[in-house]
Amino acid sequence: MEPVTLTTDRLVLRAVGPADTDAVFAAAQDPDIQRWTTIPSPYLPEHARSFTEQMVPDGWAESSMFTFGVFLPRGELAGMLALTMRSLGMAEIGFWATKEHRGRGYVTEAALTASRWAFTAMSVDRVEWRAEVGNHASRAVAERAGFTVEGTLRSAINNKGVRRDCWVGSLLPSDLGLPSAAPYLPARGEP
Repeated sequence: MEPVTLTTDRLVLRAVGPADTDAVFAAAQDPDIQRWTTIPSPYLPEHARSFTEQMVPDGWAESSMFTFGVFLPRGELAGMLALTMRSLGMAEIGFWATKEHRGRGYVTEAALTASRWAFTAMSVDRVEWRAEVGNHASRAVAERAGFTVEGTLRSAINNKGVRRDCWVGSLLPSDLGLPSAAPYLPARGEP
C-alpha cells in the first residue's frame, strides 16, 4: 500500500522518510521515550536512519505496519504513531509525543484520526492499545481517545529483554459511531 496522509485542523499525519531522520533521532533522545517504548537505548543515528529509510517504508509496502509522523502544520514533529496489523481485522496502536509537545492533546487527536482511518479504510474492527503498567501518560492518551481499558496482562511486553506486565484496552468502530466490517456479538452476563 502507498502511504497516506491524514489531516486534522491542527495536525498532519504522514509517513516519515529520510528528510525526517534528524527530527526522529532528536526526539528519541528523550529518556521517557526510551524508558516506556521498545526503541533501542541508547538510540543511535543508525537506528533513526533504519526507521525512516527501511522500517517505515517496508511496513507500508507490506501493509503490516502503518507509521505516521505527527506533524504540526508548519512541519515540526510532535509525535509518532503506528498501527501494526496483528490479525485479520485487528491492529495494535503505539505512540509517543515529543517532550516539548506533550500535554496539548496532539497524540490523542492523532490516535482518533488514525483509528478512524483504520476502521473506514482498512476494515479494522478493533484497535488495541497496550502500555507497560505505570505508563500513566500513555494510558491517559488512550482513555481520552475513547479506548476502554480492559485489564492487565501479565508478562505481555518484552521491553529491552525484560518481561513486563501491561495494560490493554480497545477502541471499536461503534465507539466512534461507525459500522463494523464484521458483525459483533458481545458476551451477555456470562456465569
